[in-house]
Amino acid sequence: MLEKLAEIETKFEETERELSLPETVSNKEKFLCLMKEHKKLLPIVEKYREYKSSLDELKDVQLLLEEAVDTEMKKMISEEISALKEKQNKLFNEMQILLLPRDPNDDKNVIMEIRAGAGGDEAALFASSLYRMYSMYAESKGWKTELMSSNETELGGYREISFMVMAEGAYSKLKFESGVHRVQRVPETETQGRIHTSTVTVAVLPEVEDIEIEIRPEDLLVETCKSSGAGGQHVNKTESAIRIIHKPSGLIVECQEERSQFKNRDKAMKMLRAKLYDIEKTKQDDAIASERKSQVGTGDRSQKIRTYNFPQSRVTDHRIGFTTHNFESFLNGDIDEMICALITADTAEKLKGSAENDN
Repeated sequence: MLEKLAEIETKFEETERELSLPETVSNKEKFLCLMKEHKKLLPIVEKYREYKSSLDELKDVQLLLEEAVDTEMKKMISEEISALKEKQNKLFNEMQILLLPRDPNDDKNVIMEIRAGAGGDEAALFASSLYRMYSMYAESKGWKTELMSSNETELGGYREISFMVMAEGAYSKLKFESGVHRVQRVPETETQGRIHTSTVTVAVLPEVEDIEIEIRPEDLLVETCKSSGAGGQHVNKTESAIRIIHKPSGLIVECQEERSQFKNRDKAMKMLRAKLYDIEKTKQDDAIASERKSQVGTGDRSQKIRTYNFPQSRVTDHRIGFTTHNFESFLNGDIDEMICALITADTAEKLKGSAENDN
């Protein structure tokens, strides 16, 4: 591993040298590419240099121990040696994590789709609760959200709702939310106090640029229609709503949130690209039979990942066995503890897989 780190440091130094050249500065495309590479390598190199510095420091302190005569002084130096070795172990583990293969989508914006599953109106109401939860989480992070498509019920729930979360690193935080979310509670319409179980499906898709997925115009059937809604001000008399059918895959996307047909089409195309990319990525992942499945799951939207139990005020993630009783705050967007636990579990599984491959 240390040989690999030395190679990375050399590459980093070459990148820095190239960035300082006048011809690089004048070439915008090359300059941006090198800056991206520099940003990616910087945390690894900083940690490696800190590790090398601690090795040098340890050598110097060990020499002092050999020369020391006073017992009290030897004790102090020994304690310092123990602290330095502990620091080195910590830095070594951190470098291992930094060297793990990084998800190329981690820095991207995400498109989230929330759909009511089993449970009728109760599922639609919980879909609304999840939309509110993720919106409040994004707001707490200073992230921007943008509604893309929604199908609202008369009770204020959502049969389905799609929205975009725009922030660097949004996908790295939200990607483990894909799957079936189960809610257990007593509906307001239930007179006998019986607990009902409903489900909501969440999909988290990375935003995809035009160059990443090719969509041929002849493969699209674009339809316009009047926007629909729960009534009143939701009804749009102009044909601004867009429905796009991708003929080869059969995928259908709709957008009616904007008054402008052009804006609705743009949003619908973003959704289509993300869905087509997700299909291709799933095919690639399935094709790699030897790849170890992560402990926190594959992001398969048929997989039950979490239960929200209202009577017991608890949220449990079944993939990692993590439970929180901070129920009300969780539904108000305070989900960082859960997300950090999922990321930690995923990293631990990757480290385990990396160690097995090395052996």
